[in-house]
Amino acid sequence: MDFNASLRKAVKTGTVFLGRNKTQESIEEGKAKLVVVARNSPESVKNLVNEIDVPVYVYEGSSVQLGKACGMPYVVSALAVVEPGESDILNAARV
Repeated sequence: MDFNASLRKAVKTGTVFLGRNKTQESIEEGKAKLVVVARNSPESVKNLVNEIDVPVYVYEGSSVQLGKACGMPYVVSALAVVEPGESDILNAARV
């Protein structure tokens, strides 16, 4: 599985919330099926994902690289996949 390709497809065809605040909201509302955090995420983001019952995938790149993988021109420290669309990204949680 190519995680970057799966992520980009999920962003284009599914429902993905980018950023710490939107990720936290989707977790609290019970909508997140997968949370992805960048390796260099701030401690506040890392603390958030330590306390949840949702699968978490730690992206090995930086938040700049995670943003680029999403096709966005800005940094993304965390994101929540609510609906994967045509992507197989939920399989990343099983890796």
